[in-house]
Amino acid sequence: MANTFEKREKGFESKWAHDEELRFKVMARRNKLLGLWAAGEMGITGEAAEKYAREVVQADFEEAGDEDVFRKIRKDFDAKGVKHSDHVIRRKMEELLQMAAEQVQSEIKK
Repeated sequence: MANTFEKREKGFESKWAHDEELRFKVMARRNKLLGLWAAGEMGITGEAAEKYAREVVQADFEEAGDEDVFRKIRKDFDAKGVKHSDHVIRRKMEELLQMAAEQVQSEIKK
């Protein structure tokens, strides 16, 4: 009986680990897409845009949730004079989260 429970527990642990890995990949992808969008809004292109996108991905490691990423974009937009409201930034974060989830899911199916 214990063996059955151990197998079930290992199965749940494995699924949880897989789900967490997926969530991490989706969030990292969303943040990269967000960084590329924000770079474009600030007139940053090419390798500099890629570098900025990596900075946005890194910003997400400051604290749990999205506020660290939002604050980075908000601060950078303010510094560069980009006149997007908080609502526009948060809406873009939601749109890109959906896009990132679709992209990661399609890559898994390949």
